[in-house]
Amino acid sequence: MTHAVEVWAYRAGRAARWLWDRRGIWLRGAFLTLILLNLAPARQRILPEPAQSVQTEHPILCMHTRLVDEVEDIKIWRTLRMVREMGAPAIVEFFPWAYIQPRRDTYDWHHPDRIIRMARQQGLRIIARLGVVPAWARPDPRLQPTSLNYLPPERYADYARFVAAFAARYRGEVTHIIPWNEPNLYFEWGFRRVSPEEYVQFLKLVYEAAHEANPEVQILGAALAPTLEPEDGANGMSDLIYLRRMYQAGGGAYFDALAVHTYGFTAPPDEPPSPERLNFRRFELLLEIMREFGDGEKPVYITETSWNDHPRWVNAVRPSQRIAYTLRALRYAESAWRTVRHLCFWFFRAPTLYRNYMDGYAFVTVEFRPRPIYEEVQRWARGWDSTP
Repeated sequence: MTHAVEVWAYRAGRAARWLWDRRGIWLRGAFLTLILLNLAPARQRILPEPAQSVQTEHPILCMHTRLVDEVEDIKIWRTLRMVREMGAPAIVEFFPWAYIQPRRDTYDWHHPDRIIRMARQQGLRIIARLGVVPAWARPDPRLQPTSLNYLPPERYADYARFVAAFAARYRGEVTHIIPWNEPNLYFEWGFRRVSPEEYVQFLKLVYEAAHEANPEVQILGAALAPTLEPEDGANGMSDLIYLRRMYQAGGGAYFDALAVHTYGFTAPPDEPPSPERLNFRRFELLLEIMREFGDGEKPVYITETSWNDHPRWVNAVRPSQRIAYTLRALRYAESAWRTVRHLCFWFFRAPTLYRNYMDGYAFVTVEFRPRPIYEEVQRWARGWDSTP
């Protein structure tokens, strides 16, 4: 037994010596393996190209993009190129205040700069929606927890200064700005009591500051969520009641155009409007209110509209229905809604899957594959399909 142990110890010693003598080779190999495991493919590069222009026969078409959370320049560029190739001359894009002004005395323009630069290079007009409140403009969360949409009245002037800075920086590049989104909803108003009169006070500050910084800018009254909530609803207020009260409070003087959201849900686009129905033509009820207050000639931008073709959502339609309804809606808006400048569809493409019904709104997949809705709307916009 002793002899066997001695033999084993001798052989183990020789193996250890062999490994020790070659330690440099092993260390270099391990280091090289570590480098190879951490190598990433080289990022795709955007090759220089001349300024582009949109070829379209129907300039009413517009797309709502989702570039705010896109990290790679190549994906922003590909998205905007596909919008141009579709025949849409304009986009709506969201620019969060919290991203751009993370501290009261600090602006970070990097992300909006690159989106706006690439959109302009593709020949696209930009309608900018500005929202999401930075932490420094909200109450101390240890004393009062709040949502990202909570903006106390004493901070309205801070938001107005931000809009003015945005309007001044992008003068000649971004001509339309939407302050806030769907203020008739409890959630969008920061879980505060919805108040059209308070929104008018807010809008007045924004309008005056933006026009002082850039007289050319067009301030759009924020789009209201189409909803059947009553005047004192738990989740918000009817868009019809809200707009009327805005005008009664003098709000018409503080927006150059009106942004509108109107969704088709499961109804065809030619279904007549009714105060008790949510459908595509509900906008016509808003237009009646505008006319009642002498504002019927003011431009309108429908910044969100669409049908959804998700297979497991109760408010969705079949993909073929979605295509037919979308094309009929475009033709109807183009012929019947004289003051509507753009019909912007929600949404073009998302950086990642939502994994719920929201994916049924996309015109292009996460992997940049055009869905049938994209191809059919492109055929119409570019004049490739002469079918009436």
